[in-house]
Amino acid sequence: MNSKKATFVGLLAIFLWSMIVALIKDVSSHFGAVGGGAFDFDWSSSTSLLFAAAAMGFGYAAWNVGILHGNVTLLAGASYFIPVFSAFCSAILLSTPLTISFWYGAFMVCIGSILCWYSTRVKSST
Repeated sequence: MNSKKATFVGLLAIFLWSMIVALIKDVSSHFGAVGGGAFDFDWSSSTSLLFAAAAMGFGYAAWNVGILHGNVTLLAGASYFIPVFSAFCSAILLSTPLTISFWYGAFMVCIGSILCWYSTRVKSST
């Protein structure tokens, strides 16, 4: 597997992990916040649970391929965006609005990721 394909697979893993958070929130919304509710499976929560389990399995497999054969620097930088992306996916799946404080936080994560990359890049000696 070439490096670009493996890096793509690693980025796919980031997407799948983000979906796990959104799907698990969807399943847990059927239960109470404290102590839970009745252990009751319906088709909606069962399919959400199945998709979350599949996303987790494929996410770990894709991440492993990406780390072993892909561009580790790109994957490490992209992994900073997992919390932002999962919150975004959760908001879409749960039909909740994203507040301005979310966007401030997302902006700070992006700036922090770029600063980390900039401070650790190798400088050419020309």
